[in-house]
Amino acid sequence: MKKYIGTIILGQHYNKVDMNKKKRVPQQHQLKILTVSDFIEKELTRQVEDKALGPVDLIISCGDLAPEYLSFLRDRLDAPLYYVKGNHDIRYTSENPVGCDNIHGRVVRFGSLNILGLEGSIWYNGGANQYTDEMMGKIIFWMWFSFWRKGPIHMVVTHAPPRHIHDKEDRCHMGFESFNALIKKQNPDYFVHGHIHQDFETQKDRITKFHRTQVINTCGYTLIEV
Repeated sequence: MKKYIGTIILGQHYNKVDMNKKKRVPQQHQLKILTVSDFIEKELTRQVEDKALGPVDLIISCGDLAPEYLSFLRDRLDAPLYYVKGNHDIRYTSENPVGCDNIHGRVVRFGSLNILGLEGSIWYNGGANQYTDEMMGKIIFWMWFSFWRKGPIHMVVTHAPPRHIHDKEDRCHMGFESFNALIKKQNPDYFVHGHIHQDFETQKDRITKFHRTQVINTCGYTLIEV
């Protein structure tokens, strides 16, 4: 896996406001977030153990990581950790990972940032944390009151990607069409996912713009500022 160590300052990837077209500019939350997913990067572990990573405000896991590793990050970095489960996360319990919060099917507020979490992959063999597109669509539909009550969704955190954005054509790695509909309707500033293993030359290669949303593949790890 090719690595590019750096921080994505997400607001910088948007064009500035065009008052004639009334384009929205993402709200600035003044947060530094470590996002992780799918496999353990030795470079990240080294930086955490050597206390070379620097402080982060929040840790987010997009799934398919051992619960003990999340507890390790939570403990060593002394920052809150939110997670959604991936299709291989079968050892998670209400108490493991320790000190971490499962945000699947929830809208949580961290500072001024509203975060929606949705776990799992598309259904492919009936295993853990797998959903048909219809099932996922229903989960999102029944969250309408949370969307209305808690205000705009700034960031969506998932394991799988939206359909035709960073996904693949084998059944296991297809994205959810319901995520595309979610983006179009809720207009989150950021959509962070894992599940799709890929080489990246630079951090910017992780990002695809879909409507007004920046879709970010965080496989391995990424540091982002919002």
